[in-house]
Amino acid sequence: MTLKSVLAAIIVVGAVVLAGFGYYAYYPSLPTVSPTGRPTFDAATVEKGRILAAAGYCATCHTAQGGQPYAGNYAIETAFGTIYASNITPDPETGIGGWSPAAFRRAMQQGVNREGAHLFPAFPFDHFTKMSDEDVDAIYAYLMAKVAPVSERTKENALPFPLNQRILQAGWKLLFVNFGRYQPDPSKSDAWNRGAYLVEGVTHCGACHTPRNVLGAEEKGQPFAGAAIDRWIAPALTAANPSAVPWTASEFARYLETGAGIYHGIAAGPMGPVVHAGLRELPASDLAAIGLYLGDKVGAPDTDPAENPAVVASLKAGRPDPTYRKDLGERLYATACAACHYNASQIVEGRPELAINSSTRLADPTNLIHVILDGVDAKDGTGGVVMPAFRHALSDTDIAAIAAYLREKRANLAPWPDLPAQVARIRAEGAGH
Repeated sequence: MTLKSVLAAIIVVGAVVLAGFGYYAYYPSLPTVSPTGRPTFDAATVEKGRILAAAGYCATCHTAQGGQPYAGNYAIETAFGTIYASNITPDPETGIGGWSPAAFRRAMQQGVNREGAHLFPAFPFDHFTKMSDEDVDAIYAYLMAKVAPVSERTKENALPFPLNQRILQAGWKLLFVNFGRYQPDPSKSDAWNRGAYLVEGVTHCGACHTPRNVLGAEEKGQPFAGAAIDRWIAPALTAANPSAVPWTASEFARYLETGAGIYHGIAAGPMGPVVHAGLRELPASDLAAIGLYLGDKVGAPDTDPAENPAVVASLKAGRPDPTYRKDLGERLYATACAACHYNASQIVEGRPELAINSSTRLADPTNLIHVILDGVDAKDGTGGVVMPAFRHALSDTDIAAIAAYLREKRANLAPWPDLPAQVARIRAEGAGH
């Protein structure tokens, strides 16, 4: 075979591949509908959609800071650039008011908008594809019936060429997305399957708690193994979680309902709105199902942790003694923290035992530093409990000393390196927010 014929064959094969990809990537534009042309929605369907939209924290990602609900332009920072969430109010010009239920379903389950353009995977269609048509239609009903239309155009995404070419997302999908509805596991209970459906679908927990590869796709071999998100750490939801007291089904359910666990951390940072404006809207049976599914991922028995050696040791170490103030970290903890974080013979709800707290035991001190700097608002954590911010009361050295004391002397874990520098960095990142 001559070089000319080889080149010709390569060109032919390339043309066939490109044509095949073009056929795979092409989606037609779907017709618009007028407000009067939309289907009518019964109250039960609209309410179901409201709950599902909350569980999927749609408003959190589709509302800019200080903006109108669901009007878009929330900036999603990715490793490739900034993507702005779209307007999903029923405004016919700048929102999705002209979308039919079929167009909305295609966006949710296939990641393609009404015009036929591929959506960027900052929108978790790779999870929503597992949702039933009935549930997707319920969210559509809620958005159209209860959300006020807002005229606000979505900003242009700040992505470099060629990453800003939407057709390339078809290739990303081909590589990383398994499209299709959730298929129940017949070997598991109905409650377990309900939890799996919610976690893998509408609540898309893996989108934050699963590490991503260089192309921004979830690492399928490391589900729920933990990841960095919005300058915080989303801890592992598996046995790899460093908590001294393993997470169990009941602890997961309690945390999602109240925003705090007696033996674990609180719902602060990016997790705050996920719980308080989202998941807690689900009925108790759904929260228990999610807990069951996630508890199965951890694999720990659902027993009372009160006699756990780590809990007993932490309580004992927290009791005051004559040498309690012997160094800076202990002195600062005693004066700034111990009044609220002191437990005697058992852990009291609302008084987290920090030596066994998830933020103290993570390999990265980011979450602990965030909470010391900026506290916990009334809308986060657990109801009625507020922690003050120490951003303006304690220096970087002071906060680093408290963190070091908790890590090394209370949790008995290896010290975190360069703590003052990490505090300074996180302080600077949060300035003005």
